[in-house]
Amino acid sequence: MLYALPFLLLWIAVAWGAAPVSVVTTSTDLKALAEAVGGERVQVESLAPPLHDPHALEVKPGQLSKIKAASLLVRIGLDHEPWLGRALRTLSDHRFVRDSPHYLDTSKGIQLLQAETPRVRADKGAHVHGFGNTHYWLDPENSKHITAAIQEALARLVPGEHLYFEANRKRFVDQLDKRLKIWLRTMAPHKGTRAVAVHETWPYLAQRFGLVVVAVVEPTPGVPPSPSYLASLIQKMRDSDIRLLIAEPYSNASAVRQVAAQSGATAITLIPSVGGDPKASDYLSLFDLNIKRLSSAAAMAR
Repeated sequence: MLYALPFLLLWIAVAWGAAPVSVVTTSTDLKALAEAVGGERVQVESLAPPLHDPHALEVKPGQLSKIKAASLLVRIGLDHEPWLGRALRTLSDHRFVRDSPHYLDTSKGIQLLQAETPRVRADKGAHVHGFGNTHYWLDPENSKHITAAIQEALARLVPGEHLYFEANRKRFVDQLDKRLKIWLRTMAPHKGTRAVAVHETWPYLAQRFGLVVVAVVEPTPGVPPSPSYLASLIQKMRDSDIRLLIAEPYSNASAVRQVAAQSGATAITLIPSVGGDPKASDYLSLFDLNIKRLSSAAAMAR
């Protein structure tokens, strides 16, 4: 079998205390979750930085080398990383294909939102979010599925460490459950708050914590809105008394200022990925920060 030799060598190397398993992820969120499960037995690097449009990335030669040297590639999946397919075609490495033990798509088994009607570009190419919204890690409950998949993938590569990975994941889930109770309690007074988002980043977060995202500034992901659409959106916000506007750090600052000023909404910047703010250094602190900002802004928007 094609995968048998590198699999066996990896198992022997780790068993004898050699270097940790090399893991490459497509986001800092997956990096944080892989580190939570893998602990000292893994060395993880993210291809995408935290403050970058996750759908648009140029993979550099040095990153290609890191993928080539990795034992496990972990990705968001769907059409979240259109750049990854090009990189893998360049590498032409038989290990990084579907159903390989060295390749993990964490979207498998996730209950996706906005998946009812696949969207395609006019040129018939796949649209961003064309198969469902890809930002599923922003529902903290989904991290249980993601870490379970990572645990299973690592245990396949290093069977002798399966109890270590299992214990790490259990510790993470226990911490998550404790924090989730706090986050839900913090957001409870704001259940039903209506908001407009700049980008379709937040439906999972909104659903988990009881917000209602009624519209987006970018009706087509990644495409700037027309002046007529913006004018219509602002009027809708005024008429419906929608006073919360959710942006990302890389959102168009001019559009955010315009919509906030003309609608009277409170604009807030949430962090979509681990490392996007010094206070969001790991997966749990990402939600600590976002829930703090969101609850404060929702109170002001009343």
